[in-house]
Amino acid sequence: MKKIITILVFTIISFNGFSQEDSEVTQKSNVQTYTPSKLLKKGQWDIKWFNNLFTQTKSADSNGDIAKDLDRETYFTSSIDIFTGVSKNSNINVGLLAEIRSNVIGDRNALDVFSFDGEIGTARSGLTSIAPVIKFNPLKNVSNFTVQTAIHIPLIDNESENGVFLDQTAYTFQNRFFYDYTFPSGDWQLFTELNAEYNFGDDNSFANKTFVLAPGVFMSYFPSDKSTILGFIQHLQRFGDFDQDFTALGFGGKYQLTQTLNLEVLYSSFVRGTNSGIGQSFNIGLRALF
Repeated sequence: MKKIITILVFTIISFNGFSQEDSEVTQKSNVQTYTPSKLLKKGQWDIKWFNNLFTQTKSADSNGDIAKDLDRETYFTSSIDIFTGVSKNSNINVGLLAEIRSNVIGDRNALDVFSFDGEIGTARSGLTSIAPVIKFNPLKNVSNFTVQTAIHIPLIDNESENGVFLDQTAYTFQNRFFYDYTFPSGDWQLFTELNAEYNFGDDNSFANKTFVLAPGVFMSYFPSDKSTILGFIQHLQRFGDFDQDFTALGFGGKYQLTQTLNLEVLYSSFVRGTNSGIGQSFNIGLRALF
């Protein structure tokens, strides 16, 4: 697993160096221009490596009552998203998504997720899912509204082994709706997202025959053409054979390191929920556009 991560970092840096030699300086930075609502031109590539570490010592039951001072549990997800433009009018992108997970329980240190040791009864890790994906613009007159459709295919046989949960084994049919609006001053940008899912295909999965609606609202301010600071609120509502919900508040920033490579850092706190963990999320991502 560590070799996979090393190879990915080397590949992104290599693309970055190549692109710098042959590309012209654009008037607007990628941080400002290429939001999730923006589609790529034909022949462009977008590679994002995003890492999320969620750690908790609290949980909320089915009534929303919070139990505190529990043994620490930590869930790490490393996602790799690869997209390319395939249409001359820049209204269709195709890609592949992959998720690598590492989870530890039993009051182990949060950073133990990076050991990938697979200790029986306290840790599991592995490549858990892949997803072919298409991203398109359904409204010709609204270029900043896009839809991303994917089928997430599970690659593991058991959600839990020796008491350690890794990932769901149900398939996911996912549709994500993106919209952004830049205010006339150019210093502020509103981004909204709605994630809609149906999970199916495995009666042994906790997620089987459940629907998910997860809206998010992000407000960004651009102190410079290469940087942004932002605040956001996200909510997830799962219903069907298993009910669950939670709400998170967060903040963060993005910075364009080079003409090709962007850095993203986010923090969020889960402030409420039912049938969910109550904890904190730390996120860091690298994005290469060329």
